[in-house]
Amino acid sequence: MTDFADNDATGDGLRRFGLFASALAGRPVDVVAAAPGQRAWTDGDTVFVDASTNAHDLRCALAVQSSLLAAGSLEPDIVRRIGRRTTVATRYLAVEGHRALAQIEGLLPPTVRALIDTDIAARGDSPEASLALALGREPLAEPPAVFGTVKVRNVLAASKNADGHHAPRGGRQPQLVDVPDDADEDADDVIDIFTSPVGGGGGLGKLLAKMLSMARKLGDGGMPGADTPTHRVRSGPAGGGRAVVSMATAAEEGSAGGACGFSYPEWDIHRRGYRADWCTVQEAEPEPDQTGMPPVPDTHGLRRPLARLGVGLDRCRRQPQGDDIDIDAAVEAQAEFLAGSAPDEAVYIDSLRRRRDLSVLLLLDASGSVGQPGTAGRTVHEHQRAAAAALMVALHDLGDRVALYAFQSQGRSAVRMMPVKRFGDDVSAVVLRRLHGLRPGAYSRLGAAIRHGSAVLKRDGGTARRLLVVLSDGLAYDHGYERAYGAADARRALSEARRQGIGCLCLTVGAGTDTEELRRVFGSAAHATLPRLDQISATIGPLLRSALHSADVRRRIPEVPDPKGMPA
Repeated sequence: MTDFADNDATGDGLRRFGLFASALAGRPVDVVAAAPGQRAWTDGDTVFVDASTNAHDLRCALAVQSSLLAAGSLEPDIVRRIGRRTTVATRYLAVEGHRALAQIEGLLPPTVRALIDTDIAARGDSPEASLALALGREPLAEPPAVFGTVKVRNVLAASKNADGHHAPRGGRQPQLVDVPDDADEDADDVIDIFTSPVGGGGGLGKLLAKMLSMARKLGDGGMPGADTPTHRVRSGPAGGGRAVVSMATAAEEGSAGGACGFSYPEWDIHRRGYRADWCTVQEAEPEPDQTGMPPVPDTHGLRRPLARLGVGLDRCRRQPQGDDIDIDAAVEAQAEFLAGSAPDEAVYIDSLRRRRDLSVLLLLDASGSVGQPGTAGRTVHEHQRAAAAALMVALHDLGDRVALYAFQSQGRSAVRMMPVKRFGDDVSAVVLRRLHGLRPGAYSRLGAAIRHGSAVLKRDGGTARRLLVVLSDGLAYDHGYERAYGAADARRALSEARRQGIGCLCLTVGAGTDTEELRRVFGSAAHATLPRLDQISATIGPLLRSALHSADVRRRIPEVPDPKGMPA
């Protein structure tokens, strides 16, 4: 944890605390000096704090503002509803500040944890709930001064100009701005934002990457196949709609076990704690469709936005140019020169993007609710099944490791996961028949499905970069798993996955689920609702880059025990 004992009062001195703020926020954040005596605030990219404050208050102010970013508390839709009402903003901070700190409590220094009022934090389970309390008439205590303030105009202005942080308010076709990621720094139209020590593009990041990576010659193995582990790791209405995107992160720890089936905990929003080993997940082979050979989906439009994702760097020897000297090649070249021969000029080591380094698990909702009519005369299941097939084929063809699981449930002891394609399987007629043989039915215990998908991805993914893509209508419901309870558990499960360095993206295709309902279920994970399947190629690239960016930042944060009783 960053040492604040030697706090520098200058603006340049504050900038070094960007690592601390970025780790808590789950995104690159700068720290600069505000006007003397001004309360701390943030516009989403920069945290402004009073440079003259003492070390303890500075630590608390940075933690509060960073936690608001991590919890999605300053999303444009929330801030816009606060408006210019200073009283509402103060009441909102009085509740949301404690809730946001409690959500990342495991990452906070002990002195900052003491700031959390657990009773107030338990009164809201989302930014929307905190805002509802702020807009009400119930008396609320004034927030501590270190909670800072919310500057609505600055947050909204930054969200409109920031890449990937603003969703359009109108129009039938979603227009999302590309999110920069270190996987795309070779693109002409992308600016690398990873210039701080947190990312990989700054000087320190490049130095660490060079020190920790292995150098190899091109041709020693080549590009891995689609299903071969690349390396070891340590560790709306019909016809219209909008893309709803959220990119903040949360810090929660997940766990899984399994002997006869797989046991997972479940988050109980009413008791504010986990029910240990509460759900049992069983894997069951799906019945293939016997009516005929399903068509292979057309993935031409998807390949271009997906091609730039998940490309890892290789340290390649004997290159004509590079950022380091290949000692062996240089010695050989000098020996050839002294022997009177023409030396080989390829004596450098260069970092080249030649290796696919991404594993993706597609999680398809097969509950009864997706059997309802969707857009274009098809059911929601048909829309989402087609989206899953297209993503599976496109990612596999690009050389990524991909798996596809469907899920449905009948109570907490009968959560059924159906492996349509495992990571070791090829995309074949058998896999396509399994996919087309799925029939919607039963209920959707979404949290258990997400936890099992995360466990499979972590166990079998075989790459450093991992993505979990959930295709669901967002209706989490089962026996003893009502709407509010199920939504809170699903949000928690997604937070647990992101805390483990797994990027999460939730897609709703062809369903008319209310936008606010989707926000309650998916929380601060990146998510989008698309009325039509043909819109996926225009939105999938920025969404996946956002999820990968979130995972890259989270993977750099050391794991800590969950203070709320989550099993290790």
